[in-house]
Amino acid sequence: MQYTYISRAIRIMVAVLALATGPANAVSPDDLIRPAEAFKYDVTDEGNALRLDWDIAPGYYLYKKKVSFEITGDGIQASDYELPQGLEHSDEFFGEQQVYRNNFSVRLPYTSGSSRPDSLTLVTKSQGCADLGICFPPQTWSREVSLKAALPSKPASRLSNLFRPSQPDMLPVDEAFEPLVIIVDSNTIEVSWRIAPGYYLYKDKTKITIASDQVQAGQPKFPAGELKFDEFFGESEIYTEDVFVRVPLARATPDAIDLDIELGYQGCAEIGICYPPTSRTLTVAMPAATAASIDSAPVTEQGRLVKLIADGNLLLVLATFFGAGLLLAFTPCVLPMVPILSGIIAGEGENISAGRGFTLSLSYVMGMATVYTVAGIGFAAAGQQAQAIFQQPWILITFAGLFVVLALGMFGLYDLQMPSAIQNRLTAASGKQKSGTMIGAFVMGALSSLIVTACVAPPLVATLTVIGQTGDMLRGGAALFALSLGMGTPLLLVGASAGKLLPKAGAWMAAVKNAFGVMMLGLAIWMLSRILPPAITLALWGVLAFMSGIYLGAMNRLETKSTSADKLGKGLGLLAMLYGAILLVGAFMGGHDPLRPLANLQTTGQHGATAKQGLAFTRIKTVNDLDEAVAQAAANGQTAMLDFYADWCVSCKEMEAYTFTEADVQIALANTVLLQADVTANDSADQALLQRFGVFGPPTIVFFDRNGLQRRGYEVVGYMPAADFTEHLQKALNTAPPVSN
Repeated sequence: MQYTYISRAIRIMVAVLALATGPANAVSPDDLIRPAEAFKYDVTDEGNALRLDWDIAPGYYLYKKKVSFEITGDGIQASDYELPQGLEHSDEFFGEQQVYRNNFSVRLPYTSGSSRPDSLTLVTKSQGCADLGICFPPQTWSREVSLKAALPSKPASRLSNLFRPSQPDMLPVDEAFEPLVIIVDSNTIEVSWRIAPGYYLYKDKTKITIASDQVQAGQPKFPAGELKFDEFFGESEIYTEDVFVRVPLARATPDAIDLDIELGYQGCAEIGICYPPTSRTLTVAMPAATAASIDSAPVTEQGRLVKLIADGNLLLVLATFFGAGLLLAFTPCVLPMVPILSGIIAGEGENISAGRGFTLSLSYVMGMATVYTVAGIGFAAAGQQAQAIFQQPWILITFAGLFVVLALGMFGLYDLQMPSAIQNRLTAASGKQKSGTMIGAFVMGALSSLIVTACVAPPLVATLTVIGQTGDMLRGGAALFALSLGMGTPLLLVGASAGKLLPKAGAWMAAVKNAFGVMMLGLAIWMLSRILPPAITLALWGVLAFMSGIYLGAMNRLETKSTSADKLGKGLGLLAMLYGAILLVGAFMGGHDPLRPLANLQTTGQHGATAKQGLAFTRIKTVNDLDEAVAQAAANGQTAMLDFYADWCVSCKEMEAYTFTEADVQIALANTVLLQADVTANDSADQALLQRFGVFGPPTIVFFDRNGLQRRGYEVVGYMPAADFTEHLQKALNTAPPVSN
């Protein structure tokens, strides 16, 4: 601490000596250049104003508040001028300041009498410093400026002159509005228009676009204009003097690059003639950026997996994705396949063996893996959203009906086997009595891969990205097949153990088949929940639970000779009936969560505790809706979060129920604009929005900073628990950790 004070005192003494004796006595000439070389400027007369273009040497800066001008001459009257916006600078000598670096321009209006002189005198005062900590004394420069003839004053033309810039008294559009691009630093550019006297530019018709895959432009910082009632466009905001617009940039590479800046604008002359809309493309050479100036976005999980598939050892790729598939096998998106396969095995009857169960499971898993891989390759290559295509209502209703039919067979309402005529033909063809069932297991596995396993997770995104972007179908398809086998491995264990776990005969076999029937009905309700109102879905769960209680023996009378199993069944049955009744009450009260069916009945307690509420999203539909919302958030200095959601997305509902309701998450998002894109319909607008960010499906969350720039590398794919999501928000939005009570 003492060293800091001594160091600062020495620097202040050096600055004072510099102000008193000049820079030559302060440092050696090898370290410092003279003020006239460090702060150069050119002066141009425009007829009724002087234009000063400054060129400041690298490593030097001028204080805005120390820059001033005086104009003198016979019959010359100076008008008020306005200095452009400077850069924020924390100065240990003068405190918080605005400074100028590199390049900036100033326009000094003036008027002349009837006898216009040939020249005038411009006196410029300024003071600047070098970044090495040395400040120059105040400088005063005087320059004689030759004047050209004054611009003629023209009366306003009639409306019929609209869009007639070819009149002899009109400047060409590039002279009336000269566009320039100045590089402020490696992450910022400044776009300016030199506006000739007697002309003006419309603010709302001025657009700046960056055409580059390596650079993303933030929200341009347009200055306020003047209000003008225009005979063509009504009341408009215009620029009558030179305009400077800062544009922040997010770079994907630190290398020097050539950047194309697309400009669109439209303006008029005060005489009443307007130019047509104009577009220009300017190219600037952006310098190499330092590591500190590059967006330090992390490599996401799906990003690491993409690199692994594209460049890693193929055996390591297969092992990694097989392991990822094992983890996905225990998610809510894959678990429904267990009762489907178990129902197929139970349908074999009481003579099922371990070998037969494993063979059926293998057929089921191979059907799932084969179709999952082929469909993934096809849809990724075509850029389509496979999820939504197989979530159409008629498809869901059809397969829900199929599960109901299978459940009725489990309940013994009919014999669940293929017609004998078909079985005989298959027997003659293959010599295997059960080949029809093997084929059926393969088909059910294939259909399940498309209908049931519709979750988006980082491994799936990685494989589809490699296929879609690189066209490497071999490595991408191999990773996808390994992922599918990993998801199906627990199913093989279910099949292999079926011969031992399932009873061979007796009343227990009927009870097991009834249980699988209940599971099939649960699958049907789960599928229909994607298209049915939440209250109706909750009521269906209530009916299923109530009826399950009856099958468990809730209504049976216990006698002295009743076994322990009878008593256990009756107890479980009563609990199931009670739970079903609670679900039905919750449905009638507008509830929707089977785990909290009476949440709507919860009232405020003595400490003000209420049921947890989710996030309040603003729905958007199109790319334009998104751009407008993000631009408005940037204008308000807010970050933004875009959540891709669909009614058929299981993980989306998990995020809503268990992540978005947590207080820490809501605190972390307090100053963030929350946007949500419902892509359930998967129409053209939804697909355009998904393709904008390369999203393969929900749930996916994208973040934007306060400049409206996407925070690349911080995307969230799949379900994320509340604690992990809160920690991720602090990085993605650059916020402090939340403080909750």
